[in-house]
Amino acid sequence: MKKALGLLGVLLVGAIVIFATVDFNRFGKDKAYVHITEAASVKEEKLDSGEILKRYWYKLPAYRENGDMTEVEFSAAKELRKDAYLMMYIKDGNEVTSYDEVQLNEIPQKAKEKLEG
Repeated sequence: MKKALGLLGVLLVGAIVIFATVDFNRFGKDKAYVHITEAASVKEEKLDSGEILKRYWYKLPAYRENGDMTEVEFSAAKELRKDAYLMMYIKDGNEVTSYDEVQLNEIPQKAKEKLEG
């Protein structure tokens, strides 16, 4: 009985650690790369409290590691830096779940050629 409770405790702690450290918006997703070349369209929403929220929307071509293109649409809470390169985490073909800024030299060659060309 004590061994079963101990094992259950270890499993519970393990599950808590996994849920606290794994970003499920990135885990197991496809990757594609974009270059921020133009300003975003801004949409404002007024909350019941009177506060105004701004979302910055982007619609850009994204290139997978093999150079294949897909168009992505995503939003950000702030305007992204012009000329930034982003690695997009994508599911279901072109649904962006998250992104990270990357340097040009971190982008796979075939995708980099498309972004530079």
